Amino acid sequence: MAVRKLKPTTPGQRHKIIGSFDTITASAPEKSLVIGANKKSGGRNHDGKMTMRYLGGGHKRKYRVIDFKRNKDGVPATVKSIEYDPNRSARIALLYYADGEKRYILAPNGLQVGQVVLSGPDVAPEVGNALLLQNIPLGTVVHNIELRPGQGASIARSAGTFAQLTSREDKYALIKMPSGEIRKILSTCKATIGSVGNSDHALERSGKAGRSRWLGRRPRVRGVAMNPVDHPMGGGEGRASGGHPRSRKGLLAKGYRTRRPKNQSNQYIIERRKK
Repeated sequence: MAVRKLKPTTPGQRHKIIGSFDTITASAPEKSLVIGANKKSGGRNHDGKMTMRYLGGGHKRKYRVIDFKRNKDGVPATVKSIEYDPNRSARIALLYYADGEKRYILAPNGLQVGQVVLSGPDVAPEVGNALLLQNIPLGTVVHNIELRPGQGASIARSAGTFAQLTSREDKYALIKMPSGEIRKILSTCKATIGSVGNSDHALERSGKAGRSRWLGRRPRVRGVAMNPVDHPMGGGEGRASGGHPRSRKGLLAKGYRTRRPKNQSNQYIIERRKK
């Protein structure tokens, strides 16, 4: 996977850096795994009142149903194609199972068309295979990690991310998260071997404001540009700095810890993420 820097033929192209799409092998999604576009709210609730700002517009999308549970154990699946998904930063892979079923998974780095992947408690720890954490060798790079057995993966799912299995304690596995946090997760949870593909996504630059509108993001107003009645950082004579960074509701940001001290999951965190 690589990125392309375009020639500055227009102001919008001058700073534009996009993915090369060279790994994508199919142009249309599998119809049986596509759900019709959800109706967009534009940030409005059932009364029509705006409850989320800066949302609206965007290109129409179709949702691809992704298998985050990987619960089809012992049935080999062949990678049919690597596809683009407008709903996430990662690429997705279409699997054809031996029993005829088709499913989408997140495409890990190095997964090739024609490769066979498996899931189950005793499969080999190879790229694309899904195993229980208790059966994965220590030091292995993993992604698509469950927090509760059978719930479906919720950690390390975006492009280029991965976690590492560092050690085991009793019935828990210690995972070093993408943020640097070290956390205990039950060893009976599943994870997929390898890191998520499309790692060059972080290098992309939109080049113009219009691409944000295509993604459904409306212009965002800075707090320091508002009046004091609208934001704690607003107002002042001239171009005031705004004071200590904080949210619209006054919650401090950039250094101030906002995590609840009595959060139930605190007991599973061995080491907090680095500042």
